[in-house]
Amino acid sequence: MSSAVQTIAVELGARSYPITIGSGLLDDGAPLRDAIVGRHVLIVTNEVVAPLYLQRLRSALARGDNKLHISILILADGEAHKTLDSAARVFAALAEAKANRDATIVALGGGVIGDLAGFAAACWMRGIAFVQVPTTLLAMVDSSVGGKTAVDLPQGKNLVGAFHQPRAVIIDTGTLATLPARELRAGFAEVIKYGALGDAAFFAWLEQHASALLAREAQAVTTAIAHCCEQKAGIVARDETERGERALLNLGHTFGHALETASGYGSLLHGEAIAIGMVCAARLSANLGRAPAVDTQRLSALLERFGLPTTPPAGLDADDVIGLMQLDKKNLSGRLRLILWRGIGQAEMAADVDIDAIRAVLTGSGAEG
Repeated sequence: MSSAVQTIAVELGARSYPITIGSGLLDDGAPLRDAIVGRHVLIVTNEVVAPLYLQRLRSALARGDNKLHISILILADGEAHKTLDSAARVFAALAEAKANRDATIVALGGGVIGDLAGFAAACWMRGIAFVQVPTTLLAMVDSSVGGKTAVDLPQGKNLVGAFHQPRAVIIDTGTLATLPARELRAGFAEVIKYGALGDAAFFAWLEQHASALLAREAQAVTTAIAHCCEQKAGIVARDETERGERALLNLGHTFGHALETASGYGSLLHGEAIAIGMVCAARLSANLGRAPAVDTQRLSALLERFGLPTTPPAGLDADDVIGLMQLDKKNLSGRLRLILWRGIGQAEMAADVDIDAIRAVLTGSGAEG
């Protein structure tokens, strides 16, 4: 990856924070130490990431500040462990470290670790500092930025959570070198989402640079990450708690989260479920006459080029999926609200979408999108 370091600001007044992007940042303790509050630090990571990057991060933190009290918590890997039980383990680790309100949690890992650690930080003594150090592409471009923290329940994803902004997001692009190919492809679903929801020019750029991105070429990957972070930082600054524009970032997520839950956490990676969800939303838009079917085809083609699925897994009951969709946090007063689009780069909120139209998309019946 490129050694050039880029900084993007998330402008939230007194709670503003930097997103720092570059290679080798795990070994440069300055951005991380600048974000630390107090003397107690708990690094939360998982059993896959810990052998790769924990010692480097710990050494960088300790370098130049031998007064820090650094504790470690290593959790099991995977969405199935983003639970209240895992959050309780974070709380227990904080208690054992005698952490007070001036403690800091550092989340080292992908979206599951970032969501879980951030949720624990929001809850511990009614809110302590935390820092995101994402190690997956999906977390770099999406879940680490914006302060959404949560854990899952058997009934659905992210149903228990809080808005709690990090003190900093530190993206070491070098960690992508060890990311498994399937995880990398899943991350590109969220990258493609940014073009699909509000930036047709970026969508076209992704079409042109797909081969370079899949080959992990440094300049292309860094450009894509920075663009996504800039786009999300602007949206979060304008709508921190998702009262309007920020909801558009959920393009594909109402379908996707329901498909993840219905399939059993871990069967579909989050990005794979979002890829399917975006195509479902695009097909539904086309079937409702909101968008041209050719844009659905273009979206499907790009996702497939990145090796991502575009149709729901076989054997799922459409009504079960719809029931899970009705638990979505965007819904109001029992009314199902979806993020649909008018075409590439033109996402919009849609209320009271006909259930039969949704069922037709999930089952593959109805008009061809």
